[in-house]
Amino acid sequence: MNTLIIDDEPLAHEVLLHHSRAHADIEIVGQCYNAAEALAFLAKLPVDLILLDIHMPVLSGLDMLKVLLGRPQVVLCTAYQEYALEGFELDATDYLLKPVSAERFAQALDKVRRRAGETAIPVEPVASSHIVIRVDRAYRKIELDKVQCFEAYGNYVKVWLEDTCLLTAATLKYFAETLPSDRFIQVHKSFLVNKDKVVAQDREKVRLAGEKLVKIGNAFRRNLVGLWQ
Repeated sequence: MNTLIIDDEPLAHEVLLHHSRAHADIEIVGQCYNAAEALAFLAKLPVDLILLDIHMPVLSGLDMLKVLLGRPQVVLCTAYQEYALEGFELDATDYLLKPVSAERFAQALDKVRRRAGETAIPVEPVASSHIVIRVDRAYRKIELDKVQCFEAYGNYVKVWLEDTCLLTAATLKYFAETLPSDRFIQVHKSFLVNKDKVVAQDREKVRLAGEKLVKIGNAFRRNLVGLWQ
């Protein structure tokens, strides 16, 4: 579970790093010391879990959550218990008071794992004509004939539609195994395309109806054989 620590106190980082080492499924992929730095980090690398302080300069942890899109699970770590209600209203998984003990940290991670298990398959195939995906905290019905392609994006997948792009917490492998193979083919390790949206093809790439270009991976060239037959 890729995890980001956000706290303006270096000592707090050390405590959380120490506790995290006891949990093999927790990988600390980043450490930020203010909300602005964290938002920039998350724009490049989405994560599964944020360990977040509340009192930070300029932008508080709670204010950061209010503007964060595609929010992962969040465990608030703070010395101030009076913000607990607001934290849970923002859908925080747990609320830890500093100094954070190893036992209490482990309990919070158990909650994180349970919630992750409840949403382990965030995309539900409903019928051959559409799917339902989770976007932020809501579910969206997507007509398959409007999908250009699916693109792997870290721990997420970008769903490219005719006029927009949606981000959902899923894997490309899940889409490849769930969607009808006669309509969607994998052409690259990071791309699954709608066959009906392919308007041009050469050895290196395919062009989709919306003019989006997608590279063809060597291991997937055979999937394009007889594309228009």
